[in-house]
Amino acid sequence: MTGDGKVMRRCAGALENEVLTALWATDRPLTPAEIQAGIGGLAYNTVHTILKRLYDKGLVLRDADGRRGAYRPAKHPAQLTAELLRRTLDQCPDPIGALARLIPLLRPEETRALRGFLTTDPDGGTGHGRTAVPDGAPEPDAAP
Repeated sequence: MTGDGKVMRRCAGALENEVLTALWATDRPLTPAEIQAGIGGLAYNTVHTILKRLYDKGLVLRDADGRRGAYRPAKHPAQLTAELLRRTLDQCPDPIGALARLIPLLRPEETRALRGFLTTDPDGGTGHGRTAVPDGAPEPDAAP
């Protein structure tokens, strides 16, 4: 609640992020009731609606479990973020300029990692477009 007694509402994107965060925090599918209990403050129907939207967007997968369904994330959070960044750059009239403005915003460890990714080539060369995936990160989906 706010200071004047009004209830603060979370936007749809924030709710979707909370649900995804709950799913990423475990290695097993969760039911809507389990997600509701973990997040708190949301009605069961709200959680179910959010899961339906995430499913329709391809962000969660539904596992049939008898009459009730359990959900799991369709993508690793880093993969989802990378795809969002790619779509954003594709929509930008000046993607190179956007990248140039991103670099100063990076933390030092992010800058070091980016340098390493750009200079590492799985075929043994140096930075000809393709980069290695850092240890522990899932491989990007292969093109058909």
